[in-house]
Amino acid sequence: MNPQDLQIDWLKCFVAVVDTGSLSSAAPEVYRSQSAVSMQLKKLEAAVGRQLLVRDARHHQLTPDGQVLLGYARRILDLHADAQTAFTGNELTGRIRLGVPDDYAARYLTPVLKRFAPRHGGVEIELDCEQSTSLIPRVAQGDLDLALVSRDHARRGTLLFHEPMVWVGSPQFDVWRRDPIPIATYEASSLARRCAINSLALQGRQYKVVYNSSSLAGQIAAVESGIAVAVLTRCSAPDHLEILGAEHGLGPLEPMEVAVYRSRASRGSKPVDSLYSLLIKTLRMSVSVS
Repeated sequence: MNPQDLQIDWLKCFVAVVDTGSLSSAAPEVYRSQSAVSMQLKKLEAAVGRQLLVRDARHHQLTPDGQVLLGYARRILDLHADAQTAFTGNELTGRIRLGVPDDYAARYLTPVLKRFAPRHGGVEIELDCEQSTSLIPRVAQGDLDLALVSRDHARRGTLLFHEPMVWVGSPQFDVWRRDPIPIATYEASSLARRCAINSLALQGRQYKVVYNSSSLAGQIAAVESGIAVAVLTRCSAPDHLEILGAEHGLGPLEPMEVAVYRSRASRGSKPVDSLYSLLIKTLRMSVSVS
């Protein structure tokens, strides 16, 4: 064997570590032990003669050479999968139970399903739209196979991108001038609610929750009617609502970490494998390995 050959197994382990965030999380994805994944990475680094990942006290980070190789690795693995499909003739069949919050469905999930469905007509998709706080336990329990979620901690699923959060109000009402400021929120456990209240607390600004709704439509209706201001993901904020900021006396908001979260029970399911990989490939807007 030429020592410079890049073995498929090495590349699979490398991409799995990048996508899942750690050696321990990558191991079950590639059906290997953590020590075996570590060994595969060492072989890959030896083959290319470059360091690909560095680790400090808390995080793994891709080196510049790792960033370059990652793009090639994804393309090689995609082509490898296409070649296998072409010659085995194995059409995917089965069912995928998929979850997504309302605010991510149209913007992020629709483009992925438009690519997936024509390729895999034998796969049935059951889609549930709920808040991330409801979807996460359902994935953990195996009631759902996959979900696109705002993650509640750094080890929850595979990070895809950071979604900005914004204050919104109706341009017809200066609700933001009121003291205490009236706010519309999701349920008590909602990350968006926590984000809004933390921002107001840091400013020392008084607030009053005047409207509760678990749906995006309910939040928008409250803002449109002049009842309150609200915090929404930037992708879900309608154009006719006004984005509020420092000039309105409202402080910055922490972005949401959007991740794809997969159940343990779904591992080994080829339809789920395929959609999971496509979600990562399509939606990964930045690389952040923690």
